[in-house]
Amino acid sequence: MSAPKPGLRKEAVPMPKQTPQERKANFKEVAIGYTEESALSEAQRCLQCKEAPCSKGCPVEMCIPEFIKLIKEHKFSDAAMKIREKNSLPAVCGRVCPQEEQCQARCTVGRIGDPISIGRLERFAADWERQHGSVIPEKAAPTGKKVAIVGAGPAGLTVAADLVKLGHEVSVFEALHKPGGVLTYGIPEFRLPKKIVEAEAEYIGKLGVTLRTDALIGRLYTVEELLHNFNAVFIGSGAGLPTFLGIPGENLCRVYSANEFLIRVNLMKSYDFPKAGTPIYVGEKVAVIGGGNVAMDSARCAVRLGAKEVKIVYRRSKEEMPARAEEIENAEEEGVSFEFLTSPLRLLGNERRTVKSIECVRMRLTEPDKSGRRRPVPIEGSNFLMDVDSVILAIGRTPNPIIKQTTDDLVTADWGGIIVDETGKTSLNAVYAGGDIVTGEATVISAMGAGRKAARAIHEFLSEK
Repeated sequence: MSAPKPGLRKEAVPMPKQTPQERKANFKEVAIGYTEESALSEAQRCLQCKEAPCSKGCPVEMCIPEFIKLIKEHKFSDAAMKIREKNSLPAVCGRVCPQEEQCQARCTVGRIGDPISIGRLERFAADWERQHGSVIPEKAAPTGKKVAIVGAGPAGLTVAADLVKLGHEVSVFEALHKPGGVLTYGIPEFRLPKKIVEAEAEYIGKLGVTLRTDALIGRLYTVEELLHNFNAVFIGSGAGLPTFLGIPGENLCRVYSANEFLIRVNLMKSYDFPKAGTPIYVGEKVAVIGGGNVAMDSARCAVRLGAKEVKIVYRRSKEEMPARAEEIENAEEEGVSFEFLTSPLRLLGNERRTVKSIECVRMRLTEPDKSGRRRPVPIEGSNFLMDVDSVILAIGRTPNPIIKQTTDDLVTADWGGIIVDETGKTSLNAVYAGGDIVTGEATVISAMGAGRKAARAIHEFLSEK
């Protein structure tokens, strides 16, 4: 591993962003992005380590020092092309990938100061490419083999891009009317603008991928029926079925799953009502149950929809929260408050069966168990009521069972996820799967990593036929 150079600037170039007061009143992107000058300045901090520990921390195996070197040399288009060799969604990953836990966590410069801002540089290169025009790479000669992709989310789009570049004919079937999956319906505009997702999907279309929207597999075709016309199938339909707490009152009015809430905000443009979009009522007091990025997204949307008091209710402490530190910080800056070590027991309604309060109990953490995790247990006699106008449940999502219900021989786990081997192959011949449909709700980049692995396996399978 390379040693940091004497005199190396320890501080990363900061990313400019809207002030909390500004952004609370709009759904525009919070982070504004690097200029050419700031990107060049941050790229200069990279040591160009020969071992590239950062790349080893990347789930899609990007050549990180190489693209940063191209930025240093003012070769911004080449930098974007270098990224796209391994990552077909760089403008997305540059915004929502948890680099602080992956590539940046292994950065050599991080031993003496801030790690290189790899995600911000990736975003810069991708945005520069979008503004100045992308270069479509040459593809391998046609193989005559056809692949069907179920789901146009991060896993499906990754598999599609990798396989079409290898010469295969690829068709993507997307249940919704727009591609992107969770990128489109699940992540708010202020964190991932929809024009970014659309541009990335358009790029994949330019590679030669056929995209069919409003095409629900399990209803339009079963997986077996797809195999009549395709040589292989990849299932990347994600985890779109919301999880509930199983407590009294969850069927009251104005109790939303985060899935429903974010779909209405994103796809149905509730943020633009009454000029456009579908209204969604949150009221003045909103409670969001959960501690992950989806909970942060929901709470920050509620703030922008006019709520005066938004609380995150989480049964563990701040240290255990799975959300990115950056998203927690942004939520705090925007006025979201946190009820840590608190768990809901039941939701109470008024005479119109509309939620009015939550009965909660305070929790304490036990000593760490064998896994090292501390378990929350209730504190006797600590029950209290929290007044609310609406509640958003952001405690996870599981795979929709529709594909399994129409495909008898597809082996799944008890919780609904498809079981695969180390290559992504399922129990069905020529059928592969990856992303949240296999792991349960996880990160965008982990789904893309699974997609790249499955694409390699599918290519090997097709090459042997």
